[in-house]
Amino acid sequence: MTEEERLQRDMLQAHEQNDLAALPPLYLAAARLRESQDEIDAACFFYTHAYVYALDCGDREVADSARSRLKSHGRDK
Repeated sequence: MTEEERLQRDMLQAHEQNDLAALPPLYLAAARLRESQDEIDAACFFYTHAYVYALDCGDREVADSARSRLKSHGRDK
């Protein structure tokens, strides 16, 4: 199983179980993976989700990290 497949499986499982606290780090990891593959639009999609879920569950560390990466790609002013 690839890293991408594992992340997808884990994200789907977290959504199905309504495990909101598990979502921010999973989306952040997916974003970093896509960024490392130079897929910036996809990375920003995942960074946005990481940011929103992190705000929802109070994960300040992930929220700050995701927002910083979005800003670096010109997606948040």
